[in-house]
Amino acid sequence: MSIGWAWAFGTPFTWTKMVSSHFGGTKQGMAIAWPKVIKDKGGIRHQFHHVIDIVPTILEATGIPMPEVVDGIKQNPMDGVSMVYTFDEKNADAPSTHTTQYFEMIGDHAIYHDGWILSSKVVRLPWDNSGTADKHPDTWPWELYDLSKDWTQYNDVSAQYPEKVKELEELFWEEAERNQVLPMDSTTFTRSILPRPNLTAGRTVFAYSGEVTGTPNGNAPNVLASSYNITAEVEIPEGGAEGMLVTHGGRFAGYGLYVLKGKPVYTWNLVGLKRIKWEGPEVLAPGKHTLEFDFKYDGLGAETLQYGSPSGLGRSGTGYLKVDGKVVAEQKMEKTVPMVMQWCENFDVGADTGSPVADEDYQTPFRFTGKIDKLTLTIDRPKLSPEDIEKLKMAMHNNPASE
Repeated sequence: MSIGWAWAFGTPFTWTKMVSSHFGGTKQGMAIAWPKVIKDKGGIRHQFHHVIDIVPTILEATGIPMPEVVDGIKQNPMDGVSMVYTFDEKNADAPSTHTTQYFEMIGDHAIYHDGWILSSKVVRLPWDNSGTADKHPDTWPWELYDLSKDWTQYNDVSAQYPEKVKELEELFWEEAERNQVLPMDSTTFTRSILPRPNLTAGRTVFAYSGEVTGTPNGNAPNVLASSYNITAEVEIPEGGAEGMLVTHGGRFAGYGLYVLKGKPVYTWNLVGLKRIKWEGPEVLAPGKHTLEFDFKYDGLGAETLQYGSPSGLGRSGTGYLKVDGKVVAEQKMEKTVPMVMQWCENFDVGADTGSPVADEDYQTPFRFTGKIDKLTLTIDRPKLSPEDIEKLKMAMHNNPASE
């Protein structure tokens, strides 16, 4: 929604989503119902609690002890505490058992302790993803609020209580160190596309047999800004088949190779703005077939290195849909998804466990009703020449924001 409405919906708290230092970005209402145990129907509780308290609450309510070992791995103790004590009306005004809680996201940070909260001053607007904000959140000024009198964080009393600021600041750094928050990072969009350890690192060929669903986005083969080939060796039964062969992403960005009403289809969803579709003209006959989608990316070379956008991401490419080695559909895609696939979706083979890449074509799970003998995804990532690398370095030097 628009910024104005997002802020209005946080009333009476200040700030919005992505600002973890202020309750407008973190505080939510919560309702708990358990008719057999909670008799204070409609009762209100004001104790401070955090989302990490939900699991300890469920464990106590069900009488299940926190496991010390899972699959042979010793577990760290939970930081959360149970909220079960608040279920009893006589404890409606009891002190909270959750006494200390740190917050941090994209540099914004805070520490709650015994009714006080020390919050970093907001120096980056939550809707500013330029990456130009102060990159040293450990130097951001503090604001102090006495929540027993000022639960909306309206009156900053840091100047009146310098000793309390010092006390809570020391506590924040202790909690930040203990919870591996450091070093804090105030970058926004650039952080989301940085390489991370994952199962696909260093690999270019991925082979699957049968249905394999639920591979999270972080461990999915990444075809963005690359040429790639998907080859599915399938068997169509008598009476025909349809369903998903492979998909990554969904309604808001992603691709899918599937059989629709007996015909092979490959669809790219360009962040919901446009859907590019390759479709075979004929229904697949019963028997074994090789379905293939071959995409030739238009490259990443010296000609793509432009000031402020040196990477050549999101460029065009040409796709070829093939059946048994014969091209049945060919189309050029003028733009591609540049950097990040829809991050809340899975990579699936043989079904679609997320949202559809094309709602008009199918609804999930859209399991393939034939047989997948083997599906192979091969990625040919573009490579920069030494000359291109030097130009890339120069472009980044001239435009620090691109770093």
